[in-house]
Amino acid sequence: MQNTLDSFTNILTNCREVFVKKTKDYGTAWRILRPIALADQLYIKANRIRTIQENGESKVGDGVEGEFMAIVNYCIMGLIQLNEGNQLELELSLEKATALYDKYKDESTTLMLKKNHDYGEAWRDMAEESLTDLILMKIYRIKQIDSNNGETLISEGIDANYYDMLNYAVFALILRNVK
Repeated sequence: MQNTLDSFTNILTNCREVFVKKTKDYGTAWRILRPIALADQLYIKANRIRTIQENGESKVGDGVEGEFMAIVNYCIMGLIQLNEGNQLELELSLEKATALYDKYKDESTTLMLKKNHDYGEAWRDMAEESLTDLILMKIYRIKQIDSNNGETLISEGIDANYYDMLNYAVFALILRNVK
């Protein structure tokens, strides 16, 4: 389990570095996104991964690794928007954005450890394609919950789907041996 924690932490550190650099470049323009727009951004990334997996090549040159990292970052942005969005100004300082990122990064790590314990690292025996399909399924769930005005009768909410997609994306990167 320690190897998983180390790998998980390293990948999240790399994703955080990308988030910080993009925040320096673009500010927190992502704060304008409504839940459905975030779901669509996640869909674009996951669908591109699936297309590359099925076709065996990328014609634009960007790799699958960057798309999985983008999924991680969009999930954290989604969690920030969902849980903190109404209380925040549109443009956040780099320090505030990074502190919020770290909060949800840490929560996702804690959740991963709990689930990894209960599921016995089953993800290690899964195909990357399965993880991609699970991410796509979670996106469709978010879209359905959004069309139900955020309400569910018995199912987990949008936040649980963001955490699951984040974890699946990190697991895919671990399986790809991304450091």
